This record gives sequence, structure tokens and C-alpha cells, in this order.
Amino acid sequence: MRYGLAAGAVLLALSGCATTAVQDRAAAPIDVKIIALNDFHGALEPPGIAIPATAPDGGAVRVPAGGAAYLASAVQGLKAANPNHAVVSAGDLISASPLISSYFLDEPTIHAMNMIGLDFNAVGNHEFDRGRAELLRMQHGGCDKNTALQPCAVDPDFPGARFKFLAANVKTENGGTLFPSYGIRSYGKGKGGVQIGFIGLTLKETPTLVTPAGVAGLSFADEADSINALIPKLRSEGADAIVVLIHQGVSTKVGYNDKSCGGMDGDLMPILARLDPQVDLVVSGHTHNAYICDYGRIDPARPFLVTSAGRSGTLLTDITLSIDPSQGDVVARRADNMIVQGEGYQSASGAVAATGLYPRFPREPRVAALVDRYAAAVAPVAQRKVGTLAGPALRQANEAGESVLGALIADAHLAATSAPENGGAQIAFSNAGSLRADIVPAEDGSVTYGQLFAAQPFGNTLFVKSFTGRQIRALLEQQFNSGTNTAERPNMLLPSRGFTYGYDLSQPAGQRIIDIRLNGAPLDDAVVYRVAMNSFLATGGDNFTIFRDGGDPVGGPIDVDALERYIVASGRLAPPAANRITRITPPWSGAEKPVRR
Repeated sequence: MRYGLAAGAVLLALSGCATTAVQDRAAAPIDVKIIALNDFHGALEPPGIAIPATAPDGGAVRVPAGGAAYLASAVQGLKAANPNHAVVSAGDLISASPLISSYFLDEPTIHAMNMIGLDFNAVGNHEFDRGRAELLRMQHGGCDKNTALQPCAVDPDFPGARFKFLAANVKTENGGTLFPSYGIRSYGKGKGGVQIGFIGLTLKETPTLVTPAGVAGLSFADEADSINALIPKLRSEGADAIVVLIHQGVSTKVGYNDKSCGGMDGDLMPILARLDPQVDLVVSGHTHNAYICDYGRIDPARPFLVTSAGRSGTLLTDITLSIDPSQGDVVARRADNMIVQGEGYQSASGAVAATGLYPRFPREPRVAALVDRYAAAVAPVAQRKVGTLAGPALRQANEAGESVLGALIADAHLAATSAPENGGAQIAFSNAGSLRADIVPAEDGSVTYGQLFAAQPFGNTLFVKSFTGRQIRALLEQQFNSGTNTAERPNMLLPSRGFTYGYDLSQPAGQRIIDIRLNGAPLDDAVVYRVAMNSFLATGGDNFTIFRDGGDPVGGPIDVDALERYIVASGRLAPPAANRITRITPPWSGAEKPVRR
């Protein structure tokens, strides 16, 4: 009997150990890899960007990065490291793109992302550049012609995105969302599995950043409210973790992979401060800055990660969420920004190829073939020489916030619209947010259509409207006091030749603009002037609402065509000096930058 009792006790003990072991196995955290990018902007070819990094000896090195075929290999490698993964984008996947993508309505970028295996893309403001119908075509496919460009010009059957566009805060006329608010992915099986809910949305200021016709009938709700309202629903559907994909961001004062959250500032910060603490990860974008921050350093009640992979596919954010299936909660988070450096990549100007310091990825064959096919298709368009410049036209702003490129484009606007039959413009403005690339001539001074298109890729048409001098003065005041345009973050209008003005930010709002002159004569508040601008500004874009009030509108050519004609007509054109705007006080700090489009 004693033997039987002892044996029973042993069996019970062993049974207890076995039960505990099963429970331990069931409760083991599941690691899920989130592979994130943002602001890809159709950068199918290497964009000529070098990432500032650190060599093992502590010295500085610049690592050339980007290119869709290299990006595809980098994503493949990260996927292979963990079968539990998702590939996500925080918006501006398309538009404001190089000619290889934009000339074909960004269809090749959608093809490339299908091949890469993107799962979700939160719509950004640029997704709306060509309007609602064209954005819906990007999701659903087809060859309907919604713009001046020809759809399906290379591949006759456009399937649309195999991944899901998400738009939790973009509401249609019937009160629903333009795209689904969220998606859920499951990892593991049965009770030992976990689920992640992905909420996608864009910045609520999108209507001020795109042509109003592109968002007609749509409304953009508060970001934090939209996120927080969805969390109970996701929890009820079994989500163990909450990931937010948001097209809004911050600036920092630290490197691309620094984890200190140093100097974080920007429009995303007040949104983060209002998020439900149940959020586990925020993948962000819009500012084109790269960062990784454990937000718990800033607010211990909200210990989620905040990440961004910069822009143009030069970085990928490798994120791991460790999720306890028994508790339905994230128990650990970690992330790193990884440079997408290609094998055989030619260094960008001033860059040093960091062989051996950072991983180098081969071209993924399928994506490489896609890029090569579209590069060949666009080459005759891109390589066509359109004229000569006597020097570079750079978009770098001077201490007054003015750039040579901005002045050149404003002059081209004026030249295209100054004839009476073309609108009779006396003044023209370009906006800093529409300037996307420098124009640097070849050694013989020649410039190509591809360069002009890269400098202003939006395809805006020109308009001429009538404004009084008083309205023009009020318009210039909106650079510092209208929506997101503030004295701390001016959004500069760049004038054409003959128009000059100064500004003093130490003065009260409404009294900052001084000494406005046209061809040397003071601007008369009571006189009506004819003003040219692009269609984005004409409908109040970039918070310049006074542009909507102009009378007697006359339409003109597409902006890039106007620039081409101006350069051709000028022979060997010397880019203008950026000397039309004078900043009185205080000195330009370099921190003041136009709001990112």
C-alpha cells in the first residue's frame, strides 16, 4: 500500500509537471516581425540618396541607398528570418514620384509592391493628388482614364494593389470610409496564436495639401479620435496587439537609428499624447525623417514605439513585437532602421560606399525586370534635351526662405501667362512645397525633360486671377499665419522677377509684410493686379485660402511644359538670383522650413 501511494504521488507529480510544461509552451510569447516603410514616392530606381552613418572607428560615412529591386531583396531577407511577419507602409507610396513611375500613373510602383508582398498601406496626402477615382483605380485596378496621362500604357492589364489601402479617418459623403479603417492578421494556430490589428490613416490637414478637386466630397477626421474609437472594436475581434500606420510625423535631432527620442518635435506629437495606451506601435511618415523612439521615455503611460523609415525606400524599419497569447498583450518591443544598400550600387555624389560596414543586397530578379522594362519605356521621354542652363537651379532656401529653383519656376509661370491672350499676368508665385528636385545641368549646360519633371512632378495647370494690392498683402501674410503656416514654420511663396517684398517676424500677425514693390513701384492696395499660380494654389492649397478669392480666372498650360518653353526660349538661361525676398529680423535659424507636401 505504501508503494502504491508513493507511486500515485509520483504519477501525480509527473502529471503536474507535464501540465505545467504544456501551459508554459502555450504561454510562450510569439514574435511577430513588422517590416515598415513610408514615403516611397515611386522611387523605383536608386534615388541618389546617401544615409549619414558611423563607421566602426567612429568616423562618419555616407551609405548610398534605395532602389525597388534592392528593397525587395531586403524585405525577402527579413521575411525569411521570421515566418510571422507583415509588410506595411505609412503612406505616400505613390505620387510626387520620379518620371519612371509618375509618367505611367504610378502603376509600376503598385506592381512592384505587389511583388514585394506589401500587406497594408495607410493612405497619405499624395495618394489623393490625382483624385478619388484614380486612387480607387490604384486599389481595384482597371484602365479607366481619369487624368491626362494614358493608363495601362506599358502593361495592358493593371490588376490594382493586392495589398489593402487603409483610411480610418477619410470619410465619404455617406458617412463611411473611403477604404477600410483597419485589417487584422493572425499568427500561430488555435489558442496559442495571436492577432494584430492594423489601423491606417492620414493627416487631417490633407485637404490643404492637395488640389481640392482631389478630395471633393471627402472629409478628414481627427487622427487620435479615429484611432481610439477603433480600439474596442479591434479588441472585441480578438486583436492582441494594436499597430497604427499614420501619415504624419516628427523631426528629431538624432541619427536614423538612434533610440533616445532626442529633440522630437512636430505635428505628430499632440496626436501621440492623446492615444489610448493600448496602442503598441506607431509607424509614421510624412516628414521624410528617420527615427525610432520608445515613447515611454516621454510618457511612461504610453510605452509604444514610434518609427519612421525616412523616404524613397532608402531604409526599412525592422520591428519585432513579442506577444503573450495567454494574456493577449505585447510583452516586448524592439526596432531598428536598416539601410537598403545595393550590391554594385554607384555612390551618390559625395557618398562613400560602405562595403563591409552595412549589408549589401542584390537586385531581386522579378522587381529588377519590372524596373528595367519601365525605365526603357520612359527613357525617350526622360532623356529628351529641352535646353541649357548656365548654372544649377537648387531648391535649397536662403536665409529669407527663397530658392533659385523657386524663382526660376515663378519666372516660367509669368512668361507663360503674361501675354493678354494668356491671362495678362503681372506677378507669379510658386510654392516651396511643389519643388521636389534640383535642376543641375550637364557639363555642356544641357538639361532634360526628366530633370524638369523631377523638379515639379505634380502636373498642375497654371491659372491667372485678379487680386487687389490689399489682397496680395493679406496673401503674403498667410505665409506666417494660416493653418499650419506659422511664424515658427513659415510656408514661403516665391515671387517672379520684378516683385519684391520684405517681412519682419517680430511684428504682430497681419503686420509682418513690408515694402511690397512691383518693378520698383510700391504695390497699391486699391489697384487690381493679375497674378499667376499653379492649380494647387489657385484652389487654396498650402493654406493660402486667399488664392480662392481671385476674380476673372484664365487657365494656362501644365507647369512643367511652361518651364520647358521658358528654358527653350531663353537660349542658355542663367538661373535667377534668389534676392526678391528680404527677411528683416530675427535671423533665419535654418529650422524654419515649409510644410512638407
